[in-house]
Amino acid sequence: MGFFDFLTEEIAIDLGTANTLIIHDGKVVIDSPSIVARDRMSGKIIATGKEARKMQGKTHENIKTIRPLKDGVIADFQASEEMIKEFVKQIPSIRKKIFPPSLRMVICIPSGITEVEKRAVIDSARHMNAKDIYLIYEPMAAAIGVGVDIMEPKGNMIIDIGGGTTEIAVIALAGIVCDQSVKVAGDLFTSDIMYYMRTQHNLYVGETTAEKMKIQIGAATEDLEDAPEDMMVQGRDLLSGKPKQVQVSYREMAKALDKSILRIEDAVMETLSKTPPELAADIYNTGIYLAGGGSMLRGLDKRLSRKTDLPVYVAEDPLRAVVRGTGIALKNLDRFKSVLVS
Repeated sequence: MGFFDFLTEEIAIDLGTANTLIIHDGKVVIDSPSIVARDRMSGKIIATGKEARKMQGKTHENIKTIRPLKDGVIADFQASEEMIKEFVKQIPSIRKKIFPPSLRMVICIPSGITEVEKRAVIDSARHMNAKDIYLIYEPMAAAIGVGVDIMEPKGNMIIDIGGGTTEIAVIALAGIVCDQSVKVAGDLFTSDIMYYMRTQHNLYVGETTAEKMKIQIGAATEDLEDAPEDMMVQGRDLLSGKPKQVQVSYREMAKALDKSILRIEDAVMETLSKTPPELAADIYNTGIYLAGGGSMLRGLDKRLSRKTDLPVYVAEDPLRAVVRGTGIALKNLDRFKSVLVS
């Protein structure tokens, strides 16, 4: 503990493709979509998060909405930096301060990240007055957030389905034994729905509508116990060009998403086939844990359970499991020193 430690604020960031979450003082203080709106003339950022989300797909040529993160990593360096700065400014206790405090940060990164992408994350944090920067791999943070004791000599399998990537990892003794990162996740599910609507209904729907469909009637299997009601979807008719409305059921969503979910299943099977036998025995007893927003897709746990013949559990608040784990790692830096990349 240094003399100036009371001037340092500690924050944990889950920098996601779809949502950015920030924990400060053990509470989630920011939970916003990872999106910014930029004025093309001046180059200034005019809205971030929820405000920018409302503009998506509804802008004119002078305003452009950007999602600065793609597949879990920074794609637009400047926009992502401005976005994080804006989010940090919105943290209540930091907003009250006259001088911007120096920050101690734990940021979560995908397990398949390259050194260059890692550098981009660190540089972004440096520009924001961060004094100490630690990185933690997403599956590791998800495992801590789900409540798994990662220090034990026992195998646990975690699947984190985010917006850009699905991270699958087998964890034992505070390390990742084998992992797989596939670029099939929430964003691809949304694209699948848009493609399905175009090809099957001749209806052109936007990203926001497809996202809404995924949340309201999205499903991984056609045999759900408590099925959601059909949804009325509006868009543009590709043949006549007129606005039109069609009725869509969850069974159609299951058909639309089938190929992408097959790819996740294959990646899970591949990871299981690489798992050392002793850890495979542990996983047989403990089952598989699901985290991330994509794991909320109806029937996905059942479908993975059928494929692997293992019990599959969804975390209690899957959207926040990763940031919760990142927050726990930040609070107990000494205990989790071995899993953090400094």
